[in-house]
Amino acid sequence: MDIDPTLRSVVAVRSTIPDDAFTAAALGTLREGSGVVIRESGLVLTIGYLITEAEEVWLTASDGRVVAAHALAYDQETGFGLVQALGPLDLPALELGHSADAQLGDSVIFADGTGRSIRASIVAKQEFAGYWEYLLDEAIFTAPAHPSWGGAALIGADGKLLGVGSLRLQMMRAGETADINMVVPIDLLRPILDDLLTRGEANRPPRPWLGVFSAESDGEVVVMSVADGGPAAKAGLRQGDVISDVRDSEVESLADFYRKVWSSGPAGAEFPMRVVRDGRDTWVRIKSADRNSFLRKPHLQ
Repeated sequence: MDIDPTLRSVVAVRSTIPDDAFTAAALGTLREGSGVVIRESGLVLTIGYLITEAEEVWLTASDGRVVAAHALAYDQETGFGLVQALGPLDLPALELGHSADAQLGDSVIFADGTGRSIRASIVAKQEFAGYWEYLLDEAIFTAPAHPSWGGAALIGADGKLLGVGSLRLQMMRAGETADINMVVPIDLLRPILDDLLTRGEANRPPRPWLGVFSAESDGEVVVMSVADGGPAAKAGLRQGDVISDVRDSEVESLADFYRKVWSSGPAGAEFPMRVVRDGRDTWVRIKSADRNSFLRKPHLQ
């Protein structure tokens, strides 16, 4: 396909975040990536970590024009973020495709906002659990990896948007380690888009959040760190703790841990959790929270 007209819809995104923002230490105060114009009014879809708590956002078109923008919304569950240009972008909107129809082996284009694009293939569609209390039932994975993946556009053979780039990972392919990209499927946007535009958030209860960064190692869920002032820190969780049980149910994987927490009551509910510390079992009571309550809110315009 002729991708040149399509690439015009992908823009560079640059945001600045206050030094005292909750995510400043983990994600930095200057964030750069890409976004995709999805409405001709200048509505841009990106990956949410680029704009979380942003006080300034700038969009740069492929012809070098720079336009100020406003962070509209960040959805914790999907990871999508929305930005509205505050001046005319005069760029075509990229039509949303159907990521559910994408198949293993399909040829795709992965394009960033600086004009770089690569031809890639879909190498997996499977569950993804991120260390920051993030879970997708079916993420899209592509190879070879794009070096500038954050907010980049995954475009199908029909020129439609299949998803937005989130991470660069490694996986074993044919007995060798290969770099791949993880992409958030575009089908997750449709049910929440109108809510994000009108409310600044999806119309659903917030997921309980613990403020724990965890990894799966040899079948165990291990605490890597905890967020300062978050529920896990207040409950006394420490680096190296192995999370063994939530309530009276054994934790079998990182994804299983998240699902058990999310099913243990609404954000703000308290529940027991068993951890193994220095070879000994200990029970802690932890009161979850709404992660959004710790973040600076976008101001709807």
